[in-house]
Amino acid sequence: MTPLHLPSLHRLPAHLSLPRFHWGRLALAMMCAMVLHAHAAPHSKAVRSEPPKHTAGDIGQLPPDVQAALQRAKVPSENFHVMVVDTHASSTPRLSHQAQVRVNPASLMKLATTTAALDTLGPAFVWRTPVYVDGPVRDGILQGNVYIKGSGDPRLVVERLWLLMRRIQGLGIQKIQGDIVLDRSAFEVPTRDAASFDGEPLRPYNAAPDALLLNFKSLLIQFVPDRAANVARVQIEPPLAGVQFPATVPLSNGDCSDYRTALRADWTDPTRIRFAGNFPAVCGEKMWPIAYAAPQQFAQRAIAGMWQQLGGQLNGQVREGNVPANLQPAFNMESATLAETIRDINKYSNNVMAQHVFLTLSQQQRGVGSFDASREVMQRWWHERVGGEAPIFDNGSGLSREERISAQALARLLQVAWASPTMSELMSSLPVTGLDGTMKRSKAQASAHLKTGSLRDVAGVAGFVDTASGKRLVVVAILHHANANAARPALDAMIDWAGRQP
Repeated sequence: MTPLHLPSLHRLPAHLSLPRFHWGRLALAMMCAMVLHAHAAPHSKAVRSEPPKHTAGDIGQLPPDVQAALQRAKVPSENFHVMVVDTHASSTPRLSHQAQVRVNPASLMKLATTTAALDTLGPAFVWRTPVYVDGPVRDGILQGNVYIKGSGDPRLVVERLWLLMRRIQGLGIQKIQGDIVLDRSAFEVPTRDAASFDGEPLRPYNAAPDALLLNFKSLLIQFVPDRAANVARVQIEPPLAGVQFPATVPLSNGDCSDYRTALRADWTDPTRIRFAGNFPAVCGEKMWPIAYAAPQQFAQRAIAGMWQQLGGQLNGQVREGNVPANLQPAFNMESATLAETIRDINKYSNNVMAQHVFLTLSQQQRGVGSFDASREVMQRWWHERVGGEAPIFDNGSGLSREERISAQALARLLQVAWASPTMSELMSSLPVTGLDGTMKRSKAQASAHLKTGSLRDVAGVAGFVDTASGKRLVVVAILHHANANAARPALDAMIDWAGRQP
């Protein structure tokens, strides 16, 4: 990649040297932004009411309220794939319907990735981002380069980037005479067009994995109405060197149903963000997460911008390169533990974080992580720990048209997870019906910990449902049809049916 040439960075006023992260947990907001929203699909032709079709291996009948929900959404019963079974591996399914058919699971595939990671890496695993200093420091000036080597930390967000820069300054460095060099060699990931999956390149969920992934290659733009001045004040994190944006936008009296369209944002020039419209005053404060339009430049601009914000000076440039052999780290930035990380992945269905965990499986074994190598690792792990026909793995996140797994295989995976020493870590990462994460809007009345999956033509849940008698059941339910998202009430009905089991 061509180096990003940046001007010398001069010291800012002292009051700007302090962190400005007063928006609550920025990372959590970005997690929520990563959720892949369901895309509406054209309705198929009306489906006549008819008895459910059965295949070999089916056990029991779909409950009447589930069948009714499917009929209302015009989804044939053969497009609903269900397995309800006790947590013990030797138990007979209480309900099995089309459970042996392999389908696209959407984000339910994250269950396989995170379970394998907990099993092989351990819940206390952390990613370490080493920082190297090559040269002497005299009077606050480093006569050489700083090297930052990414190791795949999936949550190196703004607050932690600020801490990393402060730790460099803690070495007595205020001015870097050379360059800041970014080493991304821990992952071998092919270049991907952010628009290739669904034509939405500015959606944060489409961010590509990167060994040095900073803030998901995304901006968080805050709009704060100032009625006295009749403007909304604009603030962007992280600061990006060489990128201009307006300090304010005019207020309007419009409603808040589509404030993003009202802003008339122009992202065509990555160095100049523009808002040609206005911001509805009734919206109050809003935060808009959006992927940076030139993702290949994001890390360079973010690191240079943060160094500048902290008063640091840089005579050289921020560029890519490799750490020199035999150079020892000055310090390491440690990530949150894997157990904490998978809570963000599963509760908020964070795609790029899941892909980082997937790539880390092969990176830890081979020194460099790649999708091909991680697929091999996952296939081998599945045969050793789960057994039966292995799924088709792609990137481990479910943001794929290629990944396939059956409801039966997902249920078997969850039974293995239930018997694992890391069961509690996986369970705590799953959204709770009606309370948090992607299950917060669920209408199901039963208490359950369930991962959700959603793509165009796919909607599903998989996890553990509590019964009234105090037992816990494994429940997997996947809709695979053009009207899948209209048939979500069938998922809630399936959860409640499981919760009523004796």
